[in-house]
Amino acid sequence: MPIEHTPFSKAEYDRRIAKTRQAMVAAGIDVLFATDPSNQAWLTGYDGWSFYVHQGVILSHEGDPLWWGRIQDANGARRTVWMEDEKVLGYADRYIQSTTCHPMEDLAGHLRALGFENARIGVEMENYYYSAKAHAVLSTELAGATMVDATALVNWQRGVKSDEEMAFIRKAAKISEKIVRVGLEKAEPGVLKNELVADIFHAGITGVDGDWGDYPAIVPLTPSGIDATAPHLTWNGNEMKAGEITFFELSGCYRRYHAPLCRSVFLGKPPQNMLDASEALTAGLEAGLEAARAGNRACDIAQALNGELAKVGIDRGGRCGYPIGLSYPPDWGERTVSIRPTDETVLQPGMTFHFMPGLWLDDWGLETTETIVITENGPAEALCNVERKLFIKD
Repeated sequence: MPIEHTPFSKAEYDRRIAKTRQAMVAAGIDVLFATDPSNQAWLTGYDGWSFYVHQGVILSHEGDPLWWGRIQDANGARRTVWMEDEKVLGYADRYIQSTTCHPMEDLAGHLRALGFENARIGVEMENYYYSAKAHAVLSTELAGATMVDATALVNWQRGVKSDEEMAFIRKAAKISEKIVRVGLEKAEPGVLKNELVADIFHAGITGVDGDWGDYPAIVPLTPSGIDATAPHLTWNGNEMKAGEITFFELSGCYRRYHAPLCRSVFLGKPPQNMLDASEALTAGLEAGLEAARAGNRACDIAQALNGELAKVGIDRGGRCGYPIGLSYPPDWGERTVSIRPTDETVLQPGMTFHFMPGLWLDDWGLETTETIVITENGPAEALCNVERKLFIKD
């Protein structure tokens, strides 16, 4: 796949590989096997809906990385990765969902051929796509090797976004603005929730200003009424009702990059405690943005938010944000930093977060959130431009 057809420049991929190799040296890893689809894409450009089978990127300290996966997905790899065709390795279909053999046997053969039979091999132990069976088989096949937990090693290298990445995230943010506005505008009593979500999907995929929309790593979360007390419900075929709140937790996606945005709408006259909570949440967001400065810590953002919520008697606690960028299902977070009172990670320019202080109470839920980027000087920049408030439609 010629580099001119990949999403990023060769210099950008070189930067990523160099950062990852530095982290490998620090962890004492000879060769890394990265299975997280987001990490595969970040290192090589691979982009395909094949993460339901075993696949990954092999990265040593020399040469280009190798993409390894199912043989029928090898052509997809050749169409999307920046490396030459010989850097794509495919295993036979007889390994798929077999009771007599496992794809890790094939991977072990490649690692032996590369001279890593007795090496320190980094694997992503806490990852959706690296199963217990995979680890057991790989460990048995390479009994002389030492398996090193490399969970989130690549993820941490992704935290500070390059200018090329920020261009994609800003495009995603424009799509996020569009789809949230679609949700707010079309929400009315009697509207079927599934039809509303269909409009959101259509708006997201058609994109903005010629920038087409990709599928987001999380489907639209749009619960109403008592369902809005739960943060991760999707949609149903019910009619929207007067007297209920609905929150929209959505993200535009451009070339796998996300910029999540949440807003809430009440159909009718909301109760005073909901209005008070919404105002405090907005104040907390603004205080958090002010605290989200290079050199400050992730916990400083959380403490600024919580101070405003405490003024109306809300003790939210917990996590209120996480890094975002390139992602595949089932999650658009990067699974590293957490914006919460106990995380002392120092903020750096170019870090991007979903500042996500949702409120899920006993009777209703409310979400007003922002995707933010840490700047060189001053407070964080919110990438979307939708008014921070509880939207009310009488």
